[in-house]
Amino acid sequence: MPGYWVTPFVLASAITLTVAARAQAQDVAAGEKVFKNSCGICHSAQPGRNLVGPSLFKVVDRQSGQIPDFHYSDANKNSGLTWNVTTLDRYLVAPRELVPGTKMTFPGLKDPKQRADLIAYLATLR
Repeated sequence: MPGYWVTPFVLASAITLTVAARAQAQDVAAGEKVFKNSCGICHSAQPGRNLVGPSLFKVVDRQSGQIPDFHYSDANKNSGLTWNVTTLDRYLVAPRELVPGTKMTFPGLKDPKQRADLIAYLATLR
């Protein structure tokens, strides 16, 4: 019976570590700083205020290329992507790899913690 108790213990430990990692990874204040330093040059967090890039207000769960009167690349308009947490995380690593032909020149945000924080901040833009 000793092996029987190992599995629940390992599972409980893994769940605890996963929950703790998610709690640490989602620092909205840190994400706002990442936005201001890396995204705010080209994107606004305000509704209806497009800059070089489209407003990122309500970006989480929005279809790619859907803000009226913003001139998206055909690649973004036709990507069929929805900007959910998973897609944003993949895109922010290397935008031109996920959407070849995008106009976005940002080279990517390689740090997973910064991406998680940024996405947590973007999710507050409602």
